[in-house]
Amino acid sequence: MDKQLWIKIPGGLDKTLKRSILARCGELCDGVMVDPGDVHAAVEAGVAGILVEGSGGIQLLKPSRAGSRITGEPSEAETLGAVKVTVRGRGDELKALEYARTGVPMILVECPDWKVIPLENLIAEAHGGDSKLIAVAGSLGEAETALETLELGVDGVLLEASSPGDVESAAETLRPGRMRVSLVEGVVGRVEALGRGARVCVDTCDLLAPGMGCLVGSRSSGLFLVEAEVHENPHVEPRPFRVNAGPVSSYILAPGGRTQYLSELKAGGRILIVDREGCAKSSIIGRVKIEVRPLLLIEAVEGDETYKVILQNAETIRLVTPDGSKSVSELKPGDKVLLHREEGGRHFGAYVPGETIIER
Repeated sequence: MDKQLWIKIPGGLDKTLKRSILARCGELCDGVMVDPGDVHAAVEAGVAGILVEGSGGIQLLKPSRAGSRITGEPSEAETLGAVKVTVRGRGDELKALEYARTGVPMILVECPDWKVIPLENLIAEAHGGDSKLIAVAGSLGEAETALETLELGVDGVLLEASSPGDVESAAETLRPGRMRVSLVEGVVGRVEALGRGARVCVDTCDLLAPGMGCLVGSRSSGLFLVEAEVHENPHVEPRPFRVNAGPVSSYILAPGGRTQYLSELKAGGRILIVDREGCAKSSIIGRVKIEVRPLLLIEAVEGDETYKVILQNAETIRLVTPDGSKSVSELKPGDKVLLHREEGGRHFGAYVPGETIIER
């Protein structure tokens, strides 16, 4: 069952920043929690559900729609019930269960001390009822744990976000497949064997399917979809958890729209897994292996730009194409490959609007 993702937006943020966060929430989340003064902006952003916490408690607003245009103002919205329970002991659990018994639509459960056992008790006794148990999570890791507690997990999580990237990271991690990145077709213009260099294999904690891999490139503004080692061949076993991603200096797209150098990756970190359709999900890195191998330069043109990627020169390394994938050892000028275009100009992986940068 699809779990709910709610985002709490701090009231003290800049108004423009709050609007940009709300815009991403409208696309990727089930709802937001905002201050009373930000309700109208949330409605304008097209957010499906709005939680408002005031002196009288919590209101759950469901703005009405006509077609794709929102017609309901906050005062016209359907108002449903929501409560918040801070669980520090068994008495608080019983209070939450009483709300569930009476059918309160949404119960926000905050566990400031023990994080797992209280949720196990609530899930065991309230699962399947009319009320939705939404865990208030202090981090992405806490949110993941809450959604997997007692295997069934809570019905959703409420997580604070201070940037659009925070929202994207949460969606990529907690709602895999919901987040998408755009892919375009690039035409290969040059393939050239280089000398040796230090290349990076990224072993994830997932089993990847054909057409899935990582976005990697020599320029942060143009990243190639490098397929995981999923294909059978006569010489080595497939390694569907691995992406042979290229030299230590290449960029890789990480959750939240950030880039990282391959040299920065380590076990326990996260990368973004993308398939041919652009569906993206966050994946945990299990191991990073750096070895010296022969390398290959590949250039591809999209629009007026030429993008580059350096990969290991080996038959098992493949780029995803519009209708399959192709080994880098078989690529030739005129072949089409899938690219993701990003805004350039990065400072420690984060996009810096307006910064001039030249990458060759």
